[in-house]
Amino acid sequence: MPELANDTFLRALRRQPTEYTPIWLMRQAGRYLPEYNQTRSRAGSFLALCKNPELACEVALQPLERFALDAAILFSDILTIPDAMGLGLYFVDGEGPRFERPVRDEAAVAQLAVPDPSRELRYVTDAVRTIRSALGGRVPLIGFAGSPWTLACYMVEGGASGDFRRVKTMLYERPDLLERILAVNAEAVGAYLNAQIDAGAQVVMIFDSWGGALADGAFQRFSLEPMRRVVDALRARPEPGDDGDRVPVIAFTKGGGPWIDELADLGCDAVGVDWTVNLARARERIGARCAVQGNLDPMVLMAGENAVREQAQRVLDSFGPPAPGVGHVFNLGHGISQFTPPENVSVLVDTVHSYSRRLRSG
Repeated sequence: MPELANDTFLRALRRQPTEYTPIWLMRQAGRYLPEYNQTRSRAGSFLALCKNPELACEVALQPLERFALDAAILFSDILTIPDAMGLGLYFVDGEGPRFERPVRDEAAVAQLAVPDPSRELRYVTDAVRTIRSALGGRVPLIGFAGSPWTLACYMVEGGASGDFRRVKTMLYERPDLLERILAVNAEAVGAYLNAQIDAGAQVVMIFDSWGGALADGAFQRFSLEPMRRVVDALRARPEPGDDGDRVPVIAFTKGGGPWIDELADLGCDAVGVDWTVNLARARERIGARCAVQGNLDPMVLMAGENAVREQAQRVLDSFGPPAPGVGHVFNLGHGISQFTPPENVSVLVDTVHSYSRRLRSG
């Protein structure tokens, strides 16, 4: 593979000096881009788009053609693993993902098995290979998966949920069943992310979208501990990445502000934080354990250009000046809204790059 023309993102994750603060956006390839909608229309459906490596590559590269982003991310979905487990994933317009066969009793839990990434999830690793080749060393490629807890939420609820009633009932009434689901999920996520690394992913990210829905105590047991098993599986790789260093791991719990210290102790290379977290305090609490990723409120991008510039600078000022052993990756506190004007993303990326350069020049 060619050497990277822009490795700023990797250096920030490794807490090495950078000329500016790198930026990428969660859900950066998505419905806010007209070209994405055109490709999705050609694919026929979101799921068909995810399962077509060539089209997945096309949409993964689209934001890089518009914006000077410092990383590409695999185009896929966090629910590929439970789909590969045979739960029957489908999408309902306006309602999101659903499963034909939710996991709600002992019989369903007993049938769960870890899917083979080289078979049931081959289309994902094929997409990683295709995107990595098409990038030609422009920027690093991020692979990702949902956290074991987040996957369990969808698997038990049967889809998205506002109150997590079914999975939390299981948590309190039958924690043994939930822990069995989480054990299978943790093994599956570890194998899946390792397969993405084998296929060419240069960074991997664990999306714990629903960890913040848990009570203290429950978070540590049902979200944090399974994520630790995933990170351990990644750290147990017999060889480093293709650049000679281990592949960085980012862990992001939406609503995880109260547990930043514990997340930093996972062994990951960066902790992602949402917009409720003060970056200066996060930096102080994390110290030199890992880098920090975040944390602009995505709704800022719905405002005018001046507001985007002002709030981007506020995030950079909040994190503070660069220092040895400290790393910051600029991102949103969650995925970009489909209603975001693309021109505001241009303003954001340009502001982060130019303003962070000025901060480094003193």
